[in-house]
Amino acid sequence: MPMDWQKYQRSLLHDAGLAFTLDAAHSALAADWPQRHATRLSAAFDAMAALEAGAIANPSEGRSVGHYWLRTPELAPDAALREAIRALRTAVAAFAAKLQAGTVRAPCGAPFTDLLCIGIGGSALGPMLVSDALGPGPGLVPSFLDNTDPDGVARVLQRLDARLPTTLVLVTSKSGSTPEPLNCTKIVRAAFAARGLDFARQAVAVTGAGSKLDHEAADWLARFPMWDWVGGRTSLWSAVGLVPGMLEGLDMDAVLDGARAMDALTRRRDAASNPAALLSIYWWEQCGGRGERSMVVLPYKDRLALFARYLQQLVMESLGKRTDTSGREVFQGISVYGNKGSTDQHAYVQQLRDGVHDFFVVFVEVLREGPRFEVEADISAGDYLGGFLSGTRAALADAGRASMGITLRELNARSLGALLALFERAVGFYASYAGINAYDQPGVEAGKLAAAQVLQVQKRLLQTLRVAKAPMDVPALVTALAADPETIFSLLRRLEANGVLRCEGAAETPWLQRWAPQLP
Repeated sequence: MPMDWQKYQRSLLHDAGLAFTLDAAHSALAADWPQRHATRLSAAFDAMAALEAGAIANPSEGRSVGHYWLRTPELAPDAALREAIRALRTAVAAFAAKLQAGTVRAPCGAPFTDLLCIGIGGSALGPMLVSDALGPGPGLVPSFLDNTDPDGVARVLQRLDARLPTTLVLVTSKSGSTPEPLNCTKIVRAAFAARGLDFARQAVAVTGAGSKLDHEAADWLARFPMWDWVGGRTSLWSAVGLVPGMLEGLDMDAVLDGARAMDALTRRRDAASNPAALLSIYWWEQCGGRGERSMVVLPYKDRLALFARYLQQLVMESLGKRTDTSGREVFQGISVYGNKGSTDQHAYVQQLRDGVHDFFVVFVEVLREGPRFEVEADISAGDYLGGFLSGTRAALADAGRASMGITLRELNARSLGALLALFERAVGFYASYAGINAYDQPGVEAGKLAAAQVLQVQKRLLQTLRVAKAPMDVPALVTALAADPETIFSLLRRLEANGVLRCEGAAETPWLQRWAPQLP
């Protein structure tokens, strides 16, 4: 039965200035949601106001979290910060203008043509999303290295090979010692050296003041600051996003402006007119306040193919917490997955419609389709895309599966900034409801420490084998190193596969083989 028009209108939250609509018609939220959640919402509004005012948001590190100041510098709690934010934008724009004008050129005398961005996590995901969503720009052509996978690095370098003399390298790392960007930089440096190229004259850094990278980059073309009050997953608004975006020729001022407009919209204490409040309460009810369901993000736009991947870090790193702020175990979080429509309709929408009900959906629609091409009378390819979205949402509603729709009139720099800011604010609100800290990531640090321990075992393993008089098997190595057998076995196999070790014994039973250093 068709939905009542008056009821449907009440489910829409629209902002004309942003040409943005949030559609809660199939969200399963009752009309009185602002009243039922009034206490929870009031506390979240207070927490967000305190955060923007500079309250300590990460007690373990004793720092504020100021990514909101980056798009609205006047919110920063002191004049020095406000000036630093404005000065950064001016400096990045000036550097980009010099490249565009040809004042800054490659050492070979030709203009720079390409941009090789090295980073990890938010230092890569944000720039990658913006580049894919808004590009290509009129500036440098971007490539990205975001993993310590030598094969992945080799593929990118092979693609850039002929243009390496006119490639500008951007290394982004707050500390300068994070393994992934550090390793990628070492490999890229070696590739430059093999071509007789002066890496320093083709490199730019975004890093923390006084960091290892800051010192290393003293003779590079430029350095831009990375502040400790900006977390990686919200760093797009800083030099992390501004530098690559402006070098590509993208309108980063409009991205910031869209985020600033969404911030203003989501400061409203009238929850019914606040899209971040509506979106976060939808998450809260669908998750039972305990992450009982996953969030499926379905943007019907190829340019937003990386959007769900970006949200995975923003949402899961922010909300995936074992304890609340009082130290009580709560095991919070929302799992996020998705790709794009209508591709996903041929992948996993079948399960969403008929399978286990362990999810809720957020659809993203872009009305302006680009070049309109009619594939039949009065029907364009984009009309099919819109029809698939509407049909899928209706089919899910018929099966009792909740969804919320976000509609943008068009995808441009301003609307992208607003979209990303909306999810940031919703994450902040949800964290307040759950009583968790959205701005730390102890699990990530634990993983880094565990990885470092494995690498130390590898060094001891190789030392042991080098001094051994005969090849050794796994039990002997476990005893000698007092190490975990799974760790030892996995290290042995990787080292043998890469020519560092050799083994004796039947290939069908590698766990019974004996291992020794590769012969000279």
